[in-house]
Amino acid sequence: MQKIHVGFIGAGGIARAHVYAIQALKFYYNEVPEIVLESVASARAESREAFAKQMGFEKAQSVEDFAKNDKIEAVFILGPNKVHFEHFNRALQMPNVKYIYLEKPVCSSLEEEEKMKELLQTAGQDVRIQVGFQYLQTSSVREGLKFWRSGKIGKPIHFDLKYYHGDYLQESYRKKRVTRLTLAPDGGAMADLGSHGISLLMAFMGEELQITSGLQAGDFDGVPAGSDLFSSLSLYEPKTGAVGNMSASRISSGSGDLVSLEIYAEKGAFRYSSQNPEYFEYYIEGSDQWVKQVVGSNYKPVTSFPSGHVPPGWLRSMVHAHYQFFTGDDAEAAIADLKHGLAVQRIVRETADHLKQFRENFKDDN
Repeated sequence: MQKIHVGFIGAGGIARAHVYAIQALKFYYNEVPEIVLESVASARAESREAFAKQMGFEKAQSVEDFAKNDKIEAVFILGPNKVHFEHFNRALQMPNVKYIYLEKPVCSSLEEEEKMKELLQTAGQDVRIQVGFQYLQTSSVREGLKFWRSGKIGKPIHFDLKYYHGDYLQESYRKKRVTRLTLAPDGGAMADLGSHGISLLMAFMGEELQITSGLQAGDFDGVPAGSDLFSSLSLYEPKTGAVGNMSASRISSGSGDLVSLEIYAEKGAFRYSSQNPEYFEYYIEGSDQWVKQVVGSNYKPVTSFPSGHVPPGWLRSMVHAHYQFFTGDDAEAAIADLKHGLAVQRIVRETADHLKQFRENFKDDN
């Protein structure tokens, strides 16, 4: 059995979710590598040491010592957004690293995007790089994407995607997460939530999406104007001529964790909602009825654990993303490679410019 020594850079909440997904692999899949939790690194010694002890890592190290650890073969980059590029660059220079899992956003500036493209060329095929857009691995999204690519409902005409939360309406919640209220493109709703939505849209519509305009709303004390709480983009897809809207929100009351995608095409329509994650729906023009395609937890032909009839959860998609990352054994999966991550980041970065223009044109206080 293959053995892979894994190291984390980052010991926060998302790192806990990644440990869970790694440790769950053996329950969902018959053949997975043996994963050794080798080391965790973070800026604060007390946090990384506590994380290592609780989660079963063999070592807790500074980032500098972590980079010298020649046992590490897979690096998970899970720290603050602003240091993702720095940590990615460092991971590429580690001698035995063959896998890099990079949480979104992949970087925080145009300069870093350009440098990442150069690094991607030099890395070649020696390192498997995957970006943390695990929503692509939700079972019904995975099957829905196969249906869409079959061409049964023809060329897209218009589309709409929403990714909404409501927690930032609460002042106490905002105060606990001040570090997430940084200026776009490093922070804000579009970078945090919207990047997942952009990734999902690009899986269906292609990676050449262009922004035509942007809107922003939501003014709260202590939140910089440049850190969008709600933002909406008008988008154009040049190959098909399709147009649509994509919005991301931290302040939509009662929305829970809502992801909604609708695509209207020449021969029918497609829709998916995270409120009903066990199925997607489609409509064939002339049929006069919507068809509900139940997927459950099927990841055929790889696995259907625990059952094809059981609704998937948010963490289930992360588990499958990790399976694909370590094994590359799902030919039907949509893979969020670095090229995909950089395409998403282009939209995130350009969003900040469009929202700034909107504030200058329509907001009296900017």
